[in-house]
Amino acid sequence: MSLAVTRLDLESFDSLPLHTRRCVFWEVDPGSTREAEKSIFGDFGSFESEFDKEAWISGVLLEWGTCAQVAIDGQTGKVVGNAFYAPPRRVPRSTLFPTSPVSADAVLLTSIRTEPGFEEAAPILLDSVVTDLVRRGVRAIEAFGLVRITPEESGPHSEPTPAPAEPEAVAELGALESMSEEMRLWADEAIVEITRAMHDSPQVGLCLRCMIDADFLKDSGFDLIASHPRFPRFRLELDEGLGWKHEVEHALEKLVVMAALDLAGRERTAVPVGRRH
Repeated sequence: MSLAVTRLDLESFDSLPLHTRRCVFWEVDPGSTREAEKSIFGDFGSFESEFDKEAWISGVLLEWGTCAQVAIDGQTGKVVGNAFYAPPRRVPRSTLFPTSPVSADAVLLTSIRTEPGFEEAAPILLDSVVTDLVRRGVRAIEAFGLVRITPEESGPHSEPTPAPAEPEAVAELGALESMSEEMRLWADEAIVEITRAMHDSPQVGLCLRCMIDADFLKDSGFDLIASHPRFPRFRLELDEGLGWKHEVEHALEKLVVMAALDLAGRERTAVPVGRRH
């Protein structure tokens, strides 16, 4: 399976997966009035507005530069993964977590999403984000991790915990019943209080598809800098040494490709032994 990673621009916006194009969980200020929430999100927090997502990307591109990397399947040409990042001041929701705020010298990595069957694109996308930010002189990347609750954590005397909902089901929270089911899945008083504090409304929930698993961040070398049972904050330090390393690796990759092409060309033009002119 071949994957190519490139930066996102407005011309390729329409090629993004549907949920990525529409979800503005990170990008739109949830502290707006209830009437504004209805007009943007609908009555129960679906966080969908393709217009606002495109406008946000356009604004960040103009003011700050590249804010997303996309992974493209070499066989189909379809986008199968994406990673979004931006200065915390351009991400309204970054101030509303219990482990906020993001450090002033860091760029916030908001989400890394891959389509089913392309999970191996996630670390490749992260590497592309790191490479881009090192070249731009950014000192660190921070991200809010999501700690998922397993049935074992609920304890032997608690109510049985339902199996985690399928991602598609979680993403399409469009009614109060589905939101209540989601809250029961995370059932404890802490998560309810956190959700209400984050959104100032019990009817506006979390988009789990647009958050990064804490385990992925830990496995990728991020350090825990703000502990929390549900929303820990992580940090990855970037320095000039990393930039040098990425430049060398990129140069070596180009040399390998060039050598392979040269070898293939020589094999095509070589005259077989014993052949007469």
